[in-house]
Amino acid sequence: MASGGSKKVIYAAIAGNTLIAATKFGAGFYTGSSAMLSEAVHSLVDTGNQWLLLYGLKRARQPADAEHPFGYGMEEYFWAFVVAILIFGLGAGISFYEGLQRVLDPHPMGDPYVNYVVLGLAIVFEGASWLVAFGEFRRIKGKSGWVSEIRRSKDPTKFTVLFEDTAAMLGLVVALIGIALAERLAMPVLDGVAAIVIGIILATTAALLAYECKGLLIGEAASPTVVRGIRRIVGQQDGILAINEVLTMHLGPQDVLVNLSLDFADGISASDVELAISDLEQAVKTAYPEVRRIFIEAQSMAGHRRANLAPADR
Repeated sequence: MASGGSKKVIYAAIAGNTLIAATKFGAGFYTGSSAMLSEAVHSLVDTGNQWLLLYGLKRARQPADAEHPFGYGMEEYFWAFVVAILIFGLGAGISFYEGLQRVLDPHPMGDPYVNYVVLGLAIVFEGASWLVAFGEFRRIKGKSGWVSEIRRSKDPTKFTVLFEDTAAMLGLVVALIGIALAERLAMPVLDGVAAIVIGIILATTAALLAYECKGLLIGEAASPTVVRGIRRIVGQQDGILAINEVLTMHLGPQDVLVNLSLDFADGISASDVELAISDLEQAVKTAYPEVRRIFIEAQSMAGHRRANLAPADR
């Protein structure tokens, strides 16, 4: 289930990017600036990306059914990965193309002050959106480091919007510097160079997003804190001799699957095992509400080791 914070961040980004894209396209066509047109395409792609993230959130809320018994939570991860591809393919690709065209065929821009005004307004709009994304991410980050929190986060909407808005702010600064230098030094080629640099920023952002989303798509474990907590809860249950294995996987930002292999004490009755399993499941779900499903296997430690031996080792 998507948090309200996730949607707030996305709606703020949509509002900001829609206003920015319209003003950038107008200025880009009026002045003929490649850097401005690259920024306009960037904002347009970002706007489309936000709608895709919202669509992913909506799809992820679908209840489980026969074809998807574990639900649709990973739709959120899939659409975040699509966003990374679009940033690279459209945003970075068109920026590279525009920049290369201007470098190969440099020509003076129109009134550069139109670009300055539009870029100034864009920085204000984009800055407001970035502050919302930054504030939401800082709230969930707590005392963790920024990089470690991005690596730990299982909610792609939050870090995707933060990455996009950060790249947008950097792109605006680059565009402003490139346009100013192109005018002051009478070197229109620098406008094209700025567009290429914007393309590099977008390509780097897309690569980072794709890397983070890949881990979520192929199945990331719950945080070490959650795994340790589950082990501690199991260790407090009567009738359990040993924990053979604890396997976890995120099916969504707030949807964790847990598989336990436990060695129960010899001689306890089947009803005692059933009671222990029920108590254990309730205790884990109470402590960690994001754990939606728990599957517990009763198996001796020796039997578990034999079952996990490679054929060549038997």
